[in-house]
Parts: sequence; structure tokens; C-alpha cells
Amino acid sequence: MKHRPHFSPHQRPPWWPENEEWPATREAWRRVGRRNPFSRRMGCFFFGFAFLAFVGLLGILRFILAPFIDFHGSPPFDRPDFIFPLGFLGFILLIFAVGWGARSLRRISRPLDELVDASNKVAEGDYSIRIEERGPPEIYSLMRGFNSMAERLQINDQQRRNMLADVSHELRTPITVIQGNVEGILDGLYPADEERLKSIMEETQILSRLVDDLRTLALAESGALQLRREPTDLAELTRDAVAGFESQAREKEIRIELSLTEIEEVNIDPQRVREVLLNLISNALRYTPRAGVIKVGFTESASSAERNAVVFVEDNGPGIESADLPHVFERFYKSSDSGGMGLGLSIAKYLVEAHDGKISAESEVGKGTKISFFLRQTSEV
Repeated sequence: MKHRPHFSPHQRPPWWPENEEWPATREAWRRVGRRNPFSRRMGCFFFGFAFLAFVGLLGILRFILAPFIDFHGSPPFDRPDFIFPLGFLGFILLIFAVGWGARSLRRISRPLDELVDASNKVAEGDYSIRIEERGPPEIYSLMRGFNSMAERLQINDQQRRNMLADVSHELRTPITVIQGNVEGILDGLYPADEERLKSIMEETQILSRLVDDLRTLALAESGALQLRREPTDLAELTRDAVAGFESQAREKEIRIELSLTEIEEVNIDPQRVREVLLNLISNALRYTPRAGVIKVGFTESASSAERNAVVFVEDNGPGIESADLPHVFERFYKSSDSGGMGLGLSIAKYLVEAHDGKISAESEVGKGTKISFFLRQTSEV
């Protein structure tokens, strides 16, 4: 003999949402009901259907058996004047309920058939497919969600294709230079002197930076970028980052001015924040004219209840066109006069946002550009 599973009143039912407490409170029942309006409507429909069927069958049974059985004194059949009209009305309403149910099922089944066909096309790689949003509210919401999902998949697929094209383009240039120089040395066209080897070394460094940038970008976009936060002296970190560009600045006769405010240690990943500073200072050096000035520093901002360290890198270069300014932090975006790879500012944005910060750019053509980002001063690790 098989034993049926028994659920006690204190045991969570299998269908109850996992994120809701059990035993359920009245508010929990309301929340679950709001999350499942379609199930609630169908439950009310079947309950009403069962009630009408019972009343209708009761009236019909009373009418059919009346010639053969005396129902006097046998409730609920002892009131023929009440039972028969109610049963007849229930039977009529039952017919309307069946018709309404069939019409509702047809309204549900047709959009679902279209949804199945469209999902099969998406599974085959056709992300351009869209379906007409119609049907009951729940089905309409499902169709809209499908169209939104297909649109995002199409955008992501196009971005992936663009990224592959951009990466292949960025890799081709240094590889071509390295290959041309090495082949020229092997064929005896170029001498294997210091200048030629230095050129090859510079191109390999470009390749190495590109690979590192792509790896950082991939980790940031996938959400796998891990920060190793620790209390850090931001002044020392800034001086260290600036020191790495002193020789380049001297070659171009560019003066780097430090503006450091005394603030408490910040809880950050020093390696990642240093990478942000290196990207910003490198960009500033690229665009600052000979004998120009670059200002690097930070201040303390006490807006609202939070205290933030606002770091900035400012140059007096040609500035950024107003049409390009909103896009400077986009991946692989480069202005017409840019000589970079279009990754530095995008990576800086991801690293700053990983610290719960925000980065912004201000620029005026002919007067220079200022990139600022803030870091929250918190004691939590």
C-alpha cells in the first residue's frame, strides 16, 4: 500500500517561494498573491466554475428525479421554487463560463505559439526576431519581456563583433611593425642595432599593455574583478604614480604640479587606483603641448553625510570636442585625433565604479581637460 506524502501546517509547501518566510503572515500571502496574478485569476475562475457546475447539476437533478422521488423534507431538494430557477441560472452561467474559458485559452495559446517559434529562432542565433505584444496582461508582459531580451542579445552580439574587429585592428599594427623589423634584420636590410631593437621592444610593450587592458576589461565587465582593499595613503600613492612619468615629462618640457590635501587614509585597492592614475596621467601627457602644465592632486569633499576623496588630473591641452565628451569613457571610443587604443578611460571608469565611486570629464576646446573621480572614505574592509 502506497503512502501519500503528508504536509503538516508548519511545513513549508513545495510551491511556496523560497525567499518568503513560513509559516506565512497575512502580508506574505498578499505579496505572493501580487506576484502571481495569473494563478489567482485562474483559481477564482475554476472555483466559480465548480460552484456553477454544482448548482446547475443540483437543479437539473431535482428536475429530472422529481417524478420518481418525493423530495419533501429532504434538504436541499425540499424547495423546488428555489432550487430549479437557481439551477437553471447556474446551468446558463456555466455555458457562458465554458465559452469564456475557451476564448481565453485561445487568446493565450496563439501568442504562446508565436513565442515558441520566436524562441526557437533566437536559439538558432537570429536575435533580430520580434513578436507582436498582445494577449492577456500576463501574456502581454511575457511577450514584452521576450522582445526586450532579444533586443539586448542583439546589442550584445553586435558589441561582441565590434570588439573583435577593434581588437584585431589594434593587434595588427604592432605585430606588423615587429614582423617587418625582424624580417628586415634577418634579410640584412636593417642592422640589428640599438635603435632597431628599441623600436621592436616598444611595440612588444604596446602589445603587453593591450593584453593587460583587455584582461582587466573582461574581468570588470563579467563582474569577476576582485579588489584587495586596504588602508592606503593616497598622497604617497599619487606621488608614486607621478614619479613614473618624470622622464617623459622632462623630454616634452612639461611641468607636473602636485596639489595634495591632508586627508585620512582611504580604504581602496592601491594597485587598481594606481592603474587609474597611470591611465589619466598618460592621457594628459599625450595631449599636453610642449612646455605645458599638468595638475595632479586630490581634495576632500564632505557632501551629504559621506566624506569623499576627489582625485583629479588636469591638463592644458587642446581639449575635447563637445560631441566627443559624452563618449570618452566608452570602450574603444576614440576621437579623430586620438593616438591611443581607446581602452584607458573605459578601464578607469570600471575600476572607479568597482570602488563605488564615479568618474567624470570636463573639457573646453583650446583650454584643456580635467578628469575627476571620487573615492569613498570608509573604515570598512
